[in-house]
Amino acid sequence: MIPVDGVNLQKAYFASGCFWGTEYYFMKAKGVVETAVGYMGGHVDHPTYEQVSGKKTGHLETVEVTYDITQTSYEELVKLFFETHDFTQTNGQGPDIGPQYLSCIFYSTPEEEEIAEKCISILEEKGYTVATSLRPATTFWRAEDYHQQYYEHKGSTPYCHVYRKIF
Repeated sequence: MIPVDGVNLQKAYFASGCFWGTEYYFMKAKGVVETAVGYMGGHVDHPTYEQVSGKKTGHLETVEVTYDITQTSYEELVKLFFETHDFTQTNGQGPDIGPQYLSCIFYSTPEEEEIAEKCISILEEKGYTVATSLRPATTFWRAEDYHQQYYEHKGSTPYCHVYRKIF
């Protein structure tokens, strides 16, 4: 958990395909106070959308979630992450194919890693083959402004993310 200004705020990082759809669901989650879309996990500083889309920077489209620990838990966010995308898909999400769209939880502490592993174990016990990777969080590079809260500004809903209750 990365502390934020304010005693009860933490940050978490999730990649589950197109960051617009991922952000859409996290924005609406109880206890989430702010979201931002960007890039994580690559080897280029200050990547642009065009660079990441070119599939050579190693970045995943990622959502930074700032949440109030008195209103929700990291585990609840991880469960929402799994319930809003196809975590069994290995080459992207839905129609979005490519390495920048892979499913990944970027953990910031050993506790976050343990929680993610626990949720993956539950899914595997339910018979799912989980393609989601777990990686240590690295620098989060905020995406261009026109990507932020995309569906909120467009007044529409995601085409490649759908909520389905699993846990």
